Amino acid sequence: MKDCNQCGKCCIKYGDGDLSATQEEIDLWEVFNPEIFEFVKNNEIWFDPKSGVRLSRCPFLEIEPKTNPLAQNKYTCSIYLDRPEDCRHYPSLIAEMIRDECEMIEITDLSQPIKAQIKLDFIMRDSRPAGY
Repeated sequence: MKDCNQCGKCCIKYGDGDLSATQEEIDLWEVFNPEIFEFVKNNEIWFDPKSGVRLSRCPFLEIEPKTNPLAQNKYTCSIYLDRPEDCRHYPSLIAEMIRDECEMIEITDLSQPIKAQIKLDFIMRDSRPAGY
């Protein structure tokens, strides 16, 4: 399994309404991160603060400036430390990564999915709750 190359596929795929935030996260944003909370509507995330319309993309996904115009886009999260748990826990399964065309997957991961899952679980150990 390769290191994440910040291709943004996961954020682009799930940033249009397929994510949720816990009530605790929303409550914390309301108090400590109003710039995030303004994109919450009826306890759901990523709505335009002015129009109230659901956004088709996470408002906090940003493209890094390129030094080489031919280079692949690299994406960053401007709320990385305060991102929802849904984001923190992704990816969770090798099958999910395959489905989402995650660029971390290698040929050996496809031929040895159990071994790849063990490696993924190790990589993600600090991003998931205990007993996950």
